[in-house]
Amino acid sequence: MKKIILIGMIGIASLGAESSLEVAKKSFERISGYKSSISKTTMVLKNAQGIENKRQLIIKRLENKNGDKSLIHFIYPLDIKGTKLLSFEQIGKDDKQWLYMPALKRIKRISSRNKSGSFMASEFSYEDISSQNYKNYTYSGDAKVVKKNNTSYFKVVRIPKDQNSGYSKQIVYIDSSTYLARSGEYYDKLGKLLKEVEFLQYKKIDGVYRIQKINMQNIQNGKSTMLIWDEDQINIGLGEADFSKKELQ
Repeated sequence: MKKIILIGMIGIASLGAESSLEVAKKSFERISGYKSSISKTTMVLKNAQGIENKRQLIIKRLENKNGDKSLIHFIYPLDIKGTKLLSFEQIGKDDKQWLYMPALKRIKRISSRNKSGSFMASEFSYEDISSQNYKNYTYSGDAKVVKKNNTSYFKVVRIPKDQNSGYSKQIVYIDSSTYLARSGEYYDKLGKLLKEVEFLQYKKIDGVYRIQKINMQNIQNGKSTMLIWDEDQINIGLGEADFSKKELQ
């Protein structure tokens, strides 16, 4: 009888298992639906000795079924004020990105081969600041449930589809009750741990979860970069014209 009950319980548990793809899709949907947004953000760079350097930027985003668009505009400090990055996500392909540098008064196309490079000397790469659409990764098997600090998480392993990605794989820990990503481990092309990311704070705005604080720690060089959303608005009516290359200048 005990064996029968045990087998039944195992069967029920198996039915309740979710694939890594399903979990990733649900997690992405939790932060989708903002239509368009504008955010004032502080970037805090910290070197290996703990010395901080702060920057301020404006981030505009537009949801699009064929791939989201974003425009990042640095407003402080003076030496990089006016620098802008325009990104067009292309699902399953290389994103299109352009960087405007006011000191040179020119627009530079970011090569797909350089997407793993540091974005404005931060620990975020051009790849990191692009949309994290679940469709840009491959997954396999069911998401494992693990315990960390008395909280249950789905452990999801994802492999970037882009051949020019700077990562061989990423492990993301997603809260099993909210489906919000809470932390992650990013591995370099040699399979060594490169970065650890923490999604430290979310805020629900008009029914949509919005990230409010992210910390990216480079394990290999000891540096870190934190992004803090000081102001955040969604559903503000931005359109395609707000994300044209003309906006860079």
